[in-house]
Amino acid sequence: MSESLVIVGNGMAAARLVDELAKVALGRFAIAVIGAEPRLAYNRVLLSSVLAGETASHEIELKPANWWRDRGVTLKYGCAVDEIDVGRRELKIASEESITFSKLVLAIGSSPLRLNVPGVDLPGVHTFRDSRDVDLLLTLAAAKKRVVVVGGGLLGLEAAYGLAKAGAPVTLVHLMDRLMERQLDAPAGALLKSLVEKKGINVLLNASTSRILGQSRVEGVELADGRCIEADAVILAAGIRPNTALARDAGIPVNRGVVVDDHLQTGADGIFALGECAEHRGICYGLVEPAYEQARVLAQHLAGRKAAYPGSVVATNLKVSGVGVFSAGEFMGTDRSEAIVLGDFRRGVYKKLVIEDGRLTGAVLVGDTTDALWYLELIRKRENIVGLRKDMMFGRPPATLAVAA
Repeated sequence: MSESLVIVGNGMAAARLVDELAKVALGRFAIAVIGAEPRLAYNRVLLSSVLAGETASHEIELKPANWWRDRGVTLKYGCAVDEIDVGRRELKIASEESITFSKLVLAIGSSPLRLNVPGVDLPGVHTFRDSRDVDLLLTLAAAKKRVVVVGGGLLGLEAAYGLAKAGAPVTLVHLMDRLMERQLDAPAGALLKSLVEKKGINVLLNASTSRILGQSRVEGVELADGRCIEADAVILAAGIRPNTALARDAGIPVNRGVVVDDHLQTGADGIFALGECAEHRGICYGLVEPAYEQARVLAQHLAGRKAAYPGSVVATNLKVSGVGVFSAGEFMGTDRSEAIVLGDFRRGVYKKLVIEDGRLTGAVLVGDTTDALWYLELIRKRENIVGLRKDMMFGRPPATLAVAA
């Protein structure tokens, strides 16, 4: 008889875990996936493309309904889990239904941060996090509402780009001195700003939001330096917080995220966590690729194979506001590293490779990300690049392409 495995969360991490389990443990588990969002798992990275009108909402679904059915997965979406009873191995759902489990995986993601400023609860203040938010933002754009987006990280840029392309006048305000400061150095951030502004988005840096103006609804945003920006709506995209309440209330250890070991197991026997909600060796990644790596390891572990998750090399490789952006590894460098830089701002291209002890340890690319995956491979494998050093800025040598093929 199959062992019952329940996955709470129907996002990208959950879908990848089911995919990996189907490869190594098909038939071993009776899998149920319970998700709060009222639809099949979808590619959250493509939400801005839906907002920009470049992709239809149904096109971003990761797997069709028959894919889940063919793998024997019971899907319950549009259902929120209210409580985990660790002792009784039971979940309680909002409808008062109970589901028992033998093994449990938490893939419950994260939630957008809300600024602690006056006016944040006014009608017209929104977030950009899931497909339901996209529908609301499309309504704003269609009405040509003036929008202020707070946050110059990936989510904020994607919201701003989607809204601007859909027809809304957009101002993006960011607390820091450059866009995507966690992924880009100063020159890369400056180039990205200029490319984003060419798409019709007004970008304000070093801009701290002090309050949201309005009586009965949003009328504008006031910055700490006294500037006021008129607005009909405000989109908060200033970061995310791992969802931990469900685990914490069940007595499962949490810090910033749900604490897991190298097998992705929490402090409760037979209960695991992965993706944005999980904290491994003090790190909450909040990125897709680490979640996929965790899913691969967890599937192997659940199948009874030897597998351990050592952590991930943090990498970003995306189209940000229509601009190719990549960063990986220790891209800011150290006292012992050197940087090779190519900057062609006229063509909208910036490349920086960081080398230490004869190995590529970090990279930043803006505009031209053709060789991003090759650089990431070199960083992860810690290969000696002495023979490649002279030409590697200009792309992967044909000899290595032949070997890879």
